Amino acid sequence: MIQANPLFDPTSRSTAASPNQPDAACARIGNLVVMGVSGCGKSSLAAALCQSMGGRLIEGDDFHSAGNKAKMQAGLALTDQDRASWLAALGHELGECAGGTVLSCSALKRAYRATLRAASPGLHFVFLDIDLEHAMARVQARAGEHFFHPGLVRNQFDVLESPLGEPRVLRLDARQPLSTLCDAARDWLAHPIPTQPDHFNEDKTS
Repeated sequence: MIQANPLFDPTSRSTAASPNQPDAACARIGNLVVMGVSGCGKSSLAAALCQSMGGRLIEGDDFHSAGNKAKMQAGLALTDQDRASWLAALGHELGECAGGTVLSCSALKRAYRATLRAASPGLHFVFLDIDLEHAMARVQARAGEHFFHPGLVRNQFDVLESPLGEPRVLRLDARQPLSTLCDAARDWLAHPIPTQPDHFNEDKTS
């Protein structure tokens, strides 16, 4: 499900424009993925960015098949084959959006990110980096409210291939407050650094 969010005038939060008109920074960079392991807060940050910048939100979890959700609820890790149709669906949604769309998606492997990049050239990624202890605590705290089984958190770290060194990637410390993360991501989008991959690894919250 794609959720449309209004564009908020920074001088007046009560003034909304068309959800098809993201602000200049969001529109200029095209589409954005907020990625990381379960518990990193990617859904919260993606929603916050859409609320503050306008555009559309795609919640990646909504595109998992019933079979995938049942496996994860049972504590069974998804395979590349399980994720293939999910990534294809997300790629299709991104491909339908010219810009101003924010997707929350784990995007754990380079191959997964390559699938999304192929569907949406110039795609940007915000990588929410977190340690196992904090991720586990967050996932356990939401047990019963989300289909993801806490026992799968360690597997997420085993599967994760860091995106650092890839183009158009910003790493942020997921333990920072949501408002800090949102401001850092917006600042990065508004003041892009020349397209040299290593320059996209700066953590602007530090």
